[in-house]
Amino acid sequence: MDELTIANKKIKSRFFIGTGKFTSNKIVPDIIKSSSAQIITVALRRVDIHATDPDDNILNFIDKSCILVANTSGARNAEEAIRLAHLAKAIGCGNWVKIEVIPDSKYLLPDNYETLKATEALVKEGFVVLPYISPDLMDARRLVDAGAAAVMPLGAPIGTNRGLKTKELLKIIIDEIDIPIVIDAGIGKPSHAAEAMEMGADAVLANTALATAGDPVLMADAFKLAIQAGRKAFLSRPGAEKETASASSPLTGFLR
Repeated sequence: MDELTIANKKIKSRFFIGTGKFTSNKIVPDIIKSSSAQIITVALRRVDIHATDPDDNILNFIDKSCILVANTSGARNAEEAIRLAHLAKAIGCGNWVKIEVIPDSKYLLPDNYETLKATEALVKEGFVVLPYISPDLMDARRLVDAGAAAVMPLGAPIGTNRGLKTKELLKIIIDEIDIPIVIDAGIGKPSHAAEAMEMGADAVLANTALATAGDPVLMADAFKLAIQAGRKAFLSRPGAEKETASASSPLTGFLR
């Protein structure tokens, strides 16, 4: 079976789900079921273990069989990201963490340098670290050396639904980095996800594309199928592109 392995965990679904933009936690179980996702990222602001209303704590809506990945959303430097990772572990989110360090409030681009610092520190503490980065090969290599379990380069700025605007840089990282590559941010349509998988990405994460869809649950299913199709296309090794036409049927020998 074509399974993804991260930190010695076998993962059947290559579709990762973010939860930050859903207007209600109540839709999350249906999204997870429709998408078949096993890895779910959670921003700490959505976690409230002391909430008087159980509906206010997103953890109550995520199946225990899923792998929770705490997101350090809101961190502006390595120190804040490390503090958020510690807090997430303390409240029961486990030791998987998506490092997200964003000091830029306009374009929401990640700070790769601070991300690397946080990754180095948290890996030494035993965390499973999935850093979110701007696609840069040298930084990706440094993260591998630091012990990252996967690398999550952006396709386009967060929340834009614009697709793979960094396609050429993503392809370089996919070709050169040996740990799993999860395309994160900017994926707006199932076709974007399929394209990422056809390129050889190991997985895709989406949230905004689902949360802003007219039917988020149906869109989750569409993404699941697109990711499966893209993965199969990659494994089948598509034929090479050509500049000139090539007939699909013989043009000679059938007329006498």
